[in-house]
Amino acid sequence: MCALIAGLFGSGITYLATNSGSDGTAIVESADSAASSSSSSTVLELTSVSSTSTSVSTASAVYEIATQQVVGITTEITYNVFGQATSTSVSGSGFIISEDGYIMTNYHIIEDAYEGGYEVTVMMYDETEYTAEIIGFDEDSDIAVLKIDATGLNAAELGDSDELVVGEEIYAVGNPLGELTYTMTSGIVSATNRTITTEEGVAMNMFQIDAAVNSGNSGGPVYNTSGQVIGIVTAKYSDTGVEGLGFAIPINDAIHIANQILTYGYVTDKAYMGVSARTVTATIAEYYGMVEGAYIDTVNEGSAAEEAGLESGDIITAVDDTEITSASDLTTAVKGYRAGDTAELTVFRDDEYITLTITFDEKLPDEETEEEDTEDTDTSASGEIEIQGGQGSQGGMSQFFGYGMY
Repeated sequence: MCALIAGLFGSGITYLATNSGSDGTAIVESADSAASSSSSSTVLELTSVSSTSTSVSTASAVYEIATQQVVGITTEITYNVFGQATSTSVSGSGFIISEDGYIMTNYHIIEDAYEGGYEVTVMMYDETEYTAEIIGFDEDSDIAVLKIDATGLNAAELGDSDELVVGEEIYAVGNPLGELTYTMTSGIVSATNRTITTEEGVAMNMFQIDAAVNSGNSGGPVYNTSGQVIGIVTAKYSDTGVEGLGFAIPINDAIHIANQILTYGYVTDKAYMGVSARTVTATIAEYYGMVEGAYIDTVNEGSAAEEAGLESGDIITAVDDTEITSASDLTTAVKGYRAGDTAELTVFRDDEYITLTITFDEKLPDEETEEEDTEDTDTSASGEIEIQGGQGSQGGMSQFFGYGMY
């Protein structure tokens, strides 16, 4: 039966947006070197709107601030096509987070540069260019920290994204299309606590905006009317007849990740079960007399999952009060916990439900986290969530056979 089930799992790429709120490894070029090269005094802090000293009343004043803080980020990628060297440019945005040259952006902006060893160039408003060092990143949260050799920079003041309310006026500043540098668009916060889920089951909490954003805006800041950065533009919904659906990572989440990278070289408190899991869809469950949920393929020796009593062949159907109907649901649920937290697992085993208690391990940078692809088994959904630098099918109404390590 296990072999037959495994044979039904496939491959593909999908990004989907849901209305709810695999754990990717935080990776740096070298955790030790990143920690040592990071300034121990560089700690990013939030400033509440009510206590801020910033006094900004117009969009033009916000733009004036942005020109001193927003940067363009480019990487020249070289491919070998039939023996001919072909170059292409990957462009995005970022913003200064410290006077001594630390810059925040999205991981997917510098992913090719990191994996291929390409040079990352940062350009200021006055067209001054710097070669940037990749200090570290967290792939799951799509956050990266760069460093340029500069001092006396104008660091962004960081607002409190927990205070965001729907209808609040915001501004996005970045480099759409990689050519229209320092473009400012305006809009409002359309919704809070949206979730973007990747095909690996990585769920990212975001807030929704209706300001125009396009490829190249990714990694750029979202400002409030006080001139504070309250988010990072990361994704947009792209489909015929759909407009004004952009998504940004809340700055509170981004700052937590960045501070972990600057202090330790990776994110230290990620929850980790120590299993590989697949999705049992309704169709498979009905055909084989099983139940929907996250089917456990393997349990790592000495892991939190083994300590909890999980076994290969178990199907997790709930984590505490959260229903689990897929491997993606499991990754989303686990992401809501931190290392050391305890949860109750509802497990289907031998035609009956049992309850197990798990205390999550900490996910370490050297944990094996390679994930196999997933397959979209329902093509009824036509929209797309565009993550600048990569696209995938919108799967809000789709089923997926997923595989990953948690």
